[in-house]
Parts: sequence; structure tokens; C-alpha cells
Amino acid sequence: MTVATRKLGANGPEVSAIGLGAMGMSDLYGPADDAESIATLHAAIDAGLNLIDTADFYGSGANEMLIARALKERRRDEVVLSVKFGSRRTPDGGFQPVPYDVSPAAVKDRLAYSLRRLNTDYIDIYRPARLNPDIPVEETVGALAEMQQAGFIRHIGLSEVGADTIRRAAAVAPVSDVQIEYSLLSRGPEASVIPALRELGIGLTAYGVLSRGLLSGHWSAARNLGADDFRAHSPRFQGENLEANLRLVDALGRVAERLGATTGQVAIAWVAAQGQDIVPLVGARRRERLAESLGAAGIDLDADALAEIEAAVPAGSAAGERYAAPLMATLDSERRPTHP
Repeated sequence: MTVATRKLGANGPEVSAIGLGAMGMSDLYGPADDAESIATLHAAIDAGLNLIDTADFYGSGANEMLIARALKERRRDEVVLSVKFGSRRTPDGGFQPVPYDVSPAAVKDRLAYSLRRLNTDYIDIYRPARLNPDIPVEETVGALAEMQQAGFIRHIGLSEVGADTIRRAAAVAPVSDVQIEYSLLSRGPEASVIPALRELGIGLTAYGVLSRGLLSGHWSAARNLGADDFRAHSPRFQGENLEANLRLVDALGRVAERLGATTGQVAIAWVAAQGQDIVPLVGARRRERLAESLGAAGIDLDADALAEIEAAVPAGSAAGERYAAPLMATLDSERRPTHP
């Protein structure tokens, strides 16, 4: 199946209607297999899925180097690389409990390392992973604009920011898209973020469309998670929360069965159906999961199907926050806007 394309906002690139998030190939979801990951990247590119999302801190640079290995056997201009920066790691694989480093100096320094690890002379979309409340977003975006003018990046993106911040950033330089968690279980962006993006002509790349695997239809309450798996610490995967969320997934599965699709395909298709300016990112680490996810591109959800899905998983029905409290506190996207 060849994936259709969508344009990321008024100023962004033309990308596949589904993108690939590569984080799990190197980090946070337990062990992964490099050979299978590279084969999955190749299969995605060959199917026309050209948007690949990574971060310099995924695997402390290992994810970027993995993508570079995969691109040795494909054309660089076939791929739109989206890269986040700002988080700091520790030698034991942990994350430093310090504010994100998104200063103008960090923009240039981290970009230099990403270009080298990815074996490329430009990055298509470069974005801070989170904001630092002590660093005005205007300063970060100003430095990104300098790098854009110098030809090292082609588009400026943002991640997990609220409506006020989006407007402030867009006043400094054109923004292609905002990356944010958006799924049937995470409907927060609908309140103010998506309206602001549409007002300004900015696209949305949605990560977590399967809610870290919960909405895949493959999750079981009996599944054991290792200490190096992010989900072992996620409120939505704990105790009664998990049981409640899996009941929602079962309801979605019954809708999917009537539609002749898998639960995960319907969850992905629902995100894609929320607007042509929204591109879901899938976190497939294996070719079989990628093939299933790509099947979502062939699902056309009509009004009746969308109503059925909404009834199965109503807005606000998820049990538990998407992150533990300390991480939720870092999200500018979760703060109330000060004006419409």
C-alpha cells in the first residue's frame, strides 16, 4: 500500500499521511532489535511513509545513528526527518531532573551533533522537545530561525506547547507543526491547541495515537513490564486504571470488528480523520506492526463510524494521566491559555 500525503501547515513540508516514530527502536519500551528496526524503516520508506520522527536523546544518540544506518540504503531526499532536542541524559540511561536545555546556544550545539549522527547536512524539521519556563520561547525560535536561514534546518517545529506559546513562537518565525500527544484517550489538544493551530495555519503531528500500545488491541493486563519500559511508571498502565482503560479498548475493538479492521487501525484512522492538517505518528518497531498500522490509511470513517467510536471511547474517559505528576508539570500544553 502506498500512503497518501498531507501538507504540514501552510509553511511545512509535504509528508506521508502517517509518520513513523522511531523512539521505541532504541529506548523506553524495552529491548529492540536493530536489524528488525532497520528493516522496518526500509519497509516504511518503500511504502511511501516518508516522515520519520526521532530525538537526539532517544538512546542518547543511538536512535539517530540507527536511522543513519538505514538511510545508507535509501535516498536522503526521500525522507523528512523530524528531530527533537532539549532533554538531558545520564550515563546509566536515566534522564537528568533539570529543566530542558533549549537555549540559543543549545540549539546550535545539539543541532551540530544531530547532523553528524544522522550523516546529513540538513534536518527537515527541528524542534525543542519541551519548553524551559526560564527561557522565553522567542529566544529558542529565534535561534532556530538563524539555523534555518543558514540552511541547517528547513522547518521549525514545536512540541507539547500550549496555545499562548504557539502564538508567541509564530510571531517570531513560521512554524510548520506542533507535535503533541493526541489519541482517543488523550483529547486535551482539542480544547485550545488545535483551534490555535488552525487559526495560524500550523500542522499537528500526533504521537501516542495508540496511547503507548493501550489502543493497539494487543495489550493484556497480565503483561509484565521491565524497569526500563516507560509504561511501567505510567498511571494509565497501573492497577484499576489499566482495567478501566482496557474496557474502553474492548468497546473500541467491537466497533473495529464491525468495520472489518483491527482495533489499532481504527484508533489511528480516528486521529487521521480529525483533519487533513493532522498527521498521526505510529511507533511500530517491527514490520508486522508497521503493516498493520499502514492498513489504517485505507480506512475511511464516515459519520456513523465516528459516532460509534465516540460512544465506545468518549472524550475524557481515560483513567489516569498520560504521565506521572512530575512529568505532567513540565508540559506547557497542559496549562490553561490566558486568552482565546
